[in-house]
Amino acid sequence: MNFRKFVVPVGLAILFYAAHRSYGWMGVAAVGGGTLMTLLLHFTRLMTIMRRASQRPIGYVGSAIMLNIKLKPKVTLMHVIAMTRSLGLRMSEEGQDPEIFRWTDGTDSHVTCEFVGGRLMKWTLQRPQPAASEAAQEPGAAEPAALPPANP
Repeated sequence: MNFRKFVVPVGLAILFYAAHRSYGWMGVAAVGGGTLMTLLLHFTRLMTIMRRASQRPIGYVGSAIMLNIKLKPKVTLMHVIAMTRSLGLRMSEEGQDPEIFRWTDGTDSHVTCEFVGGRLMKWTLQRPQPAASEAAQEPGAAEPAALPPANP
């Protein structure tokens, strides 16, 4: 059960009550101003993240490997969108839990993230397999040429 839905409103109610008991309506105004400022800061951060994400293609990330390294369990979808600066490509049905999103980079590597209740639970990195022609090259062909001797 998600207790945040209940703890925040109850905590705010207790804070407003304590402010009223201690300082009267001036305390309620101070707590209300602080609450409003916190909400406005959160809204501004949300809009900044969405504006940056709207300027990139859906499901694109600069490096899937770096994203894989930076991800941590239990972070929110909004945090992952802020890291990638891109909305993820939805792989699951609308409204289905868990939500599955994918971010792909220029080398066709991709990270698939699974969110349960808006929080990251697990993710996988998939890298493309090298082509058969690259694997069949001569072993000596991939080595760089020797440097010429230095002139004294």
